[in-house]
Amino acid sequence: MGEKILVADDDRDIVKAIAILLEREGYEVLQAYNGLEALDILQKNCVQLIIIDIMMPKLDGLSAVLKIREHRNIPIIVLSAKSEETDKVLGLSMGADDYVTKPYNPQELAARVRSHLRRYTTLGDIHKESREEIQNGRLTYRLDEGVLYADGEAVHLTATETKIIDLLMRSRGRIFPAEEIYRRVWDAEPVSPENTVMVHIRRIREKIELNPKEPEYLKVVWGIGYKIEKM
Repeated sequence: MGEKILVADDDRDIVKAIAILLEREGYEVLQAYNGLEALDILQKNCVQLIIIDIMMPKLDGLSAVLKIREHRNIPIIVLSAKSEETDKVLGLSMGADDYVTKPYNPQELAARVRSHLRRYTTLGDIHKESREEIQNGRLTYRLDEGVLYADGEAVHLTATETKIIDLLMRSRGRIFPAEEIYRRVWDAEPVSPENTVMVHIRRIREKIELNPKEPEYLKVVWGIGYKIEKM
């Protein structure tokens, strides 16, 4: 079997349908029906990606995402019937990498899973020996590791956040429109790119800036896009 994927949803029919879809893609699927069960499975198994519903008993999906992010940087796709933009932004703010609304398109979900796993397996290993790095003021990005350091300390980034940093650090000073960042990081055509990218940029700022409200490095150029200031 391939990578292990955890699917958590209180609707057993949805879990079963997603499991069948992903198993056909060659993945091993672990199944949970509430947030506490999902956390328990994560403690006992090496999981590479999570698909999790928001509204679940015992522990809701967003609370579970917060707990997962305390220790793990694996990709998390939130699956929810709530399609309002505010719900999507909230899910991403809590630490999710992506947001898919129900009813979902099976082919689209499978494509997003492949994209996130490819990004995670490329950038998720923080134990590789580094031979190349980009130095920029307080920030050091080690390309072989896919790890960003601020003042010598490794910054705990998710795989998606690391991909954004990889893009911006390699082209310091260049302004990237939200649409381009979305296309290159999510490896898909932009879907509501402004809010999605904005939330991830905000999360990165909180981790690397001394004062996130007055960023020194990760800046927005209003009406155009985002850039890492060249120091």
